[in-house]
Amino acid sequence: MLKQYAKVVQAVLFLSDLAITGVAFFGAYVLFQSHIASLPYFGRLGDLNEYLWLLLLILPVWALLLQAGGVYHRSQRIAPLAGELWRTARAVLLGGLVLFAFIALAKLSHISRPFILFFMVLDIGFLLFFKTAVRVFARSMRARDLNVRTVLIVGTGKTALEIANRIAANRQWGFRLLGYVAEDTGPSDLIGDRRPVLGALADISRLLREHVVDEVIVAVEREQIPEMEGLFLLCETLGVNARLAVEFFPHRIARVDLEDLDGIPMLTFSTTPKNVWALATKRAVDIAAASIFLAAFSWLYLLIALLVRATSPGPIFFRQQRVGLNGRRFTFYKFRSMIADAEQRRTQVAHLNEMDGPVFKIHNDPRVTPVGRFLRKFSLDEFPQMWNVLRGDMSLVGPRPPLPSEVDLYELWERRRLSVRPGLTCLWQVEGRNGIGFKEWMKLDLAYIDNWSLALDLKILLKTVPVILTGRGAS
Repeated sequence: MLKQYAKVVQAVLFLSDLAITGVAFFGAYVLFQSHIASLPYFGRLGDLNEYLWLLLLILPVWALLLQAGGVYHRSQRIAPLAGELWRTARAVLLGGLVLFAFIALAKLSHISRPFILFFMVLDIGFLLFFKTAVRVFARSMRARDLNVRTVLIVGTGKTALEIANRIAANRQWGFRLLGYVAEDTGPSDLIGDRRPVLGALADISRLLREHVVDEVIVAVEREQIPEMEGLFLLCETLGVNARLAVEFFPHRIARVDLEDLDGIPMLTFSTTPKNVWALATKRAVDIAAASIFLAAFSWLYLLIALLVRATSPGPIFFRQQRVGLNGRRFTFYKFRSMIADAEQRRTQVAHLNEMDGPVFKIHNDPRVTPVGRFLRKFSLDEFPQMWNVLRGDMSLVGPRPPLPSEVDLYELWERRRLSVRPGLTCLWQVEGRNGIGFKEWMKLDLAYIDNWSLALDLKILLKTVPVILTGRGAS
């Protein structure tokens, strides 16, 4: 998985560099014509069509030289920024020499040499700015604990310490170490290490409940591996990725990925979707769809906000803490459809709850306002969640985000629904909502996780449209 994600990032950066080079070419042409051509010893360029074909040479040559120059090598993610910038500038300079040589050999006298030089300078500037911005943005995200995967290391030996040190030395990997779990009461190699030992192996269930944990890395001695069986089964139940450091175990186990963490081989056990390209596509669709929706229906957001404000005292938006990916808390937004003190009056209507399990839902909730009833019928109150999608708290499709109080009452197997990003709509949403019992709802969510694909997401989205338009299953 680590290598797959690295390949996705490398491919995105590679394509971005080529796109920037194309932009630099057009930008150089426009700027040269408008500001430089009138200067002494220069001259106006010919028509754009006389230069446009050069991109057919520039892009492949740049692509080859950037790749050959090691700009996208895995090591560049942990190399100093100055080294990456130099490799990028060197590739463009070499490409410029190739371009000048080609123009000279082909005797293309109508091609302006100053323009080519100006394009090279502009391209280098654009690429260096982009790469610097990417580094700064990535560090900013890491500093705010965004796009970070939290790690718990089981073990207190040399391998555990080495893994922790490598994670600490390579923040760009996006891992944040919570601490260690002691595998036994024997001697430890962590003396002097300030990172906390959060508990013993017997505490692992509690730790996974109390903390946001995305990865569990097991780094124990060979003879202790049989003792980890319960841990791996627990991680499988909860939907938490489990990795086994196996410097001493060179074989690949069926249905288990053998990967490496900076040279340390690991077995990865995962029950969540793993197609990195499909997951990247899903996130790209989320961002694009949410952006377009928010822009296209801004007028409707304003209209609904005015209706809510005019018909019921209280705030326009209802904000609530919900539980997202692997236990992350986030602020969930809806247009307010109930009276302002609805949460305080919940105990007064508790006897009307129509759902079993820890979920609270009432079909004809007396706390709902007249406008709110209309909004709920056609799911218009859910529109602000597009902001949650854009932020990355949610996805278009995925299990609905639960309340923390509901999660506290989950059985272990039910917590696995938190192993993917929650969504606006899901199988439960299109299969009858309140007409389905809690256990069946949980099974639908787990079936979605186990059978996830982009095609399944599309199928759910298409089924959601008539449900919204007809108001079927609205609560």
